[in-house]
Amino acid sequence: MDGIFKRIALIYKIFILIALCVIGKIVYMQFISPTKVSDVDIAYRNETIEANRGDILSCDGRPLATSVPYYQVRMDCTVSNKDTFEKHIDGLSKKLSEFFKNKSAAAYKKELVKARAAGKRYVKLGNRLVDYAELAEIKKFPILKLGSNRGGIITEQKYRRNNPYGRLAYRTIGFINTVGVGVGIEGSCDYYLKGTPGHQVVQRMLGGEWIPVNGAESVQPKDGYDIQTTINIDIQEVAEKALKEQLMNSANNIEGATALVMEVETGAVRAIANMKRNGKGGFDESYNYAIGDATEPGSVFKLVTLVSLLEDGRVTLETPVDAGNGAWKHGGHTYTDTHPIGLVTVQRAFEQSSNVAFAKLAVEHYGNNESAYADRVQSMKIGERFNLDIQGEARAVIYTPSDEHMWSKTTLSSMAIGYAALVTPLHTLTFYNAIANNGKMLKPYFIDNYQRNGVIEKKFEPQEISGAICSKNTAKLAQKALRGVVENGTGRIYVKSKYFPISGKTGTSRIAFGGKQGYEKNGYRRYQASFCGFFPSDNPKYSAIVVLYSGPTRGNFYGATQAGPVFKKIAEYIYTTSPDWEKTLDGKDGESKDVPVISTGRTKMQQTIMAELNIKGGENANKFAPQGWMEFRRDSTKVIAQKYPVVTDSLVSVVNMGLKDAIYLLENQGYKVKFSGHGRVVKQTPEAGSKVAAKSVINLQLAENETN
Repeated sequence: MDGIFKRIALIYKIFILIALCVIGKIVYMQFISPTKVSDVDIAYRNETIEANRGDILSCDGRPLATSVPYYQVRMDCTVSNKDTFEKHIDGLSKKLSEFFKNKSAAAYKKELVKARAAGKRYVKLGNRLVDYAELAEIKKFPILKLGSNRGGIITEQKYRRNNPYGRLAYRTIGFINTVGVGVGIEGSCDYYLKGTPGHQVVQRMLGGEWIPVNGAESVQPKDGYDIQTTINIDIQEVAEKALKEQLMNSANNIEGATALVMEVETGAVRAIANMKRNGKGGFDESYNYAIGDATEPGSVFKLVTLVSLLEDGRVTLETPVDAGNGAWKHGGHTYTDTHPIGLVTVQRAFEQSSNVAFAKLAVEHYGNNESAYADRVQSMKIGERFNLDIQGEARAVIYTPSDEHMWSKTTLSSMAIGYAALVTPLHTLTFYNAIANNGKMLKPYFIDNYQRNGVIEKKFEPQEISGAICSKNTAKLAQKALRGVVENGTGRIYVKSKYFPISGKTGTSRIAFGGKQGYEKNGYRRYQASFCGFFPSDNPKYSAIVVLYSGPTRGNFYGATQAGPVFKKIAEYIYTTSPDWEKTLDGKDGESKDVPVISTGRTKMQQTIMAELNIKGGENANKFAPQGWMEFRRDSTKVIAQKYPVVTDSLVSVVNMGLKDAIYLLENQGYKVKFSGHGRVVKQTPEAGSKVAAKSVINLQLAENETN
């Protein structure tokens, strides 16, 4: 019996010893020498599901920035059987070499054969990501066309941010850099654009592929918002084009430029173009002058002084002011004009942009109470911080006599003509927009709404900065003075349009070199040339500003000659293409016709026009499919709709089209367009049917009263 108990005790001790060893091993592995477990050893893992980044859209819904799927192509070299691999490896290597062009077919074959021998299951093919169309082509390559189970093709979907319109409004649209820092709308709206990622449990299969586990808890991602901006692509394009043409054609050493277009009634920014010299002989959207560069604005600021004088009852537009011989000393500084204008009215002094007259007026009426002028300027919100919906807003600086270190004997007279104050182009434009709006100042904004799947979830409405920066009567007088600048003053030659009235002000100022160097360095000066205004004068729809910045130069640099032509091009384009004025453009000086002349255009739009105007014979337009193009011929009693064939093997005819449709057709066929005149296209050079090389310039002549 003792022997049995001894054996039982021995067995018990052995079990105790084994248990202690197991516990010891667990403690050792967990706390003393934990083992690093690789991904290959993990059968399950929690995987993040990235949300789709929202799109940035123009005001009419066209994408300015969108996330496009791209694919990384890999190959499991162990999947295909030996005979298939050996038979087709040469063909696959040749196709990969021809497609990616990064290495020879022999190099591809050597790499894939070596990977198969080593049992590699995740070999990267090519030197870049491919788009969907390219992936479809790759899936037809030898071996890979057998699919993932027999050919070993593996694809990983990634998203890349794409700007369909290239560098259009690039600085405003913005980007997120490699370390996650953003600029523009991409940066300021990143939280809304990026969405919320999800997660799921996945399991590693024998082939190394990870697949979701059925029944496991998962959270689906919530895609980001689409951000609809206020930017009008067509206006943006013409603003950038007009700026580039002026920059490239100018003999002056221009460093950069900006152009802004704003809707008067709402404050919505319809275009914001910025060009900075890139060091390669060209210009690019690399710096946002419009909102980020606060400078001394020059003579465009004289409107602020004029409104102050009118609102305080110090002058009328007919008040005389003596500008003398074009030079006036005050506080140790001499104020000069480009030419003497003598004794004139305030209106005429404003039209001629007289520094002497406006410096004198400020000193005469505010010299004994400089704070009154500074307070009036402050009350008109010219230096207001906008808290914009994009990043990079520079702060405007408007000094007052309480700023003891910045206010001097010449600050009042200098500020009156656009020095001794710092504002951005957007600040200046917002003030002019308020004058066009009869005194109501609106906050400029760039974002219209946030939406998902086309459903608006958050809408941004126009916001008032001030219901009245001045009385309506003062605003009307200021409007009259601004119109006079273009009709009779410094803007007459370069800004005045024969199609509609424009109101605005030229401006030229010197840019300081910094430090003690002042405004001149070794005989060289730097300038800022601008034109700010609105149109049409009688019922303003849009306001705009154009500013160009020179490099060091010994030559002259004026707002009228540099910025004025750009403003005019932008304004005339908007006027000739806006549906608000289409009736004016296409009419025959108010003369009605029994059988009207109708432009060639897109079928869907023509069908709408025919239905709304109830033109005799126009009802047969509905028999055509809405896609494509339509033209009309006339007989003595009616119009007759017919399909307009768009040729592609030679230069298409755009005669009798509106400018917008003509540009659309020609640019989509790879041509560049220049135009002159107003109305329909009446002539194109080269003529339709010509064999013209891609990127050639097609010149269009437009006229109002031409008939078919």
